[in-house]
Amino acid sequence: MCDNVRMISSQRQHLILSRLRTRGAVRITALSKELGVSAMTIRRDIAELSDKGLLKRVHGGAVTTSTLLSEPLFSVKSQMDIGLKDAIAQEAVKYVAPGDVIAIGGGTTAYVFAQHLLESQQASGITILTNSIPVAELVQALESKDVEVIVTGGVITRSNSLVGPIADKVVASLRVNTVFLGTHSVSIPRGFLMPNSLEAATDMAMMDIADRTIILTDHTKWSCTSLSLFARFDQVDTVITDDGLDPDSAAKTKDLVKELVLAHQSEPEEESE
Repeated sequence: MCDNVRMISSQRQHLILSRLRTRGAVRITALSKELGVSAMTIRRDIAELSDKGLLKRVHGGAVTTSTLLSEPLFSVKSQMDIGLKDAIAQEAVKYVAPGDVIAIGGGTTAYVFAQHLLESQQASGITILTNSIPVAELVQALESKDVEVIVTGGVITRSNSLVGPIADKVVASLRVNTVFLGTHSVSIPRGFLMPNSLEAATDMAMMDIADRTIILTDHTKWSCTSLSLFARFDQVDTVITDDGLDPDSAAKTKDLVKELVLAHQSEPEEESE
């Protein structure tokens, strides 16, 4: 019986690693449903694989350890850390006023921000410049035509962002009040990084035309690393993250950036065996 249990566990873990290789990230709830076991069982499997250095644990799931030069698909990332992104987005909406001209970058946290913004009164009469295809589709689907969207064009990334020289040229010809950007990782004291150098360059172009730069990122990004720096701390006005950020990282970040906002999220209920 014990051998059989170990075999089943090893099979589950083999499948988890297989999903990571093809998707770049996995979510505990999805694996629990797929494998017909409890979320707690999947957490234990992920913890064991993490101890072996075969994956990296994040809130709600796991990501591949090979993330310096690549990132999960948008469809996968959009299912990760949903509660954290909602809390961050709700705080970020407060930084928009009706009639503003803003820019929204790529990535799922920026996308969740766009969702909350378009459902709010602050969206009245705004213009959105974006290199995110999902964000542009959100605006296009609105029944109200009170919001104008400008799409940059460019080369499509795995995160459904438009980047490269075409995008950069369009961005450089415009001006916005505020730019809202996500990030793949936060490095103290370096700044904010992306795995795609073209996406990093387009984010830099957006910052260049903005009066104010706001970074939207959950606390797990402080434990990640990546390839291309797109912003130093002194180039950013506000960082909005969640209150899961450890005190040491929060204190160091607060010393480096003009404003650090910790958004509160409600605690999820733990599933048991």
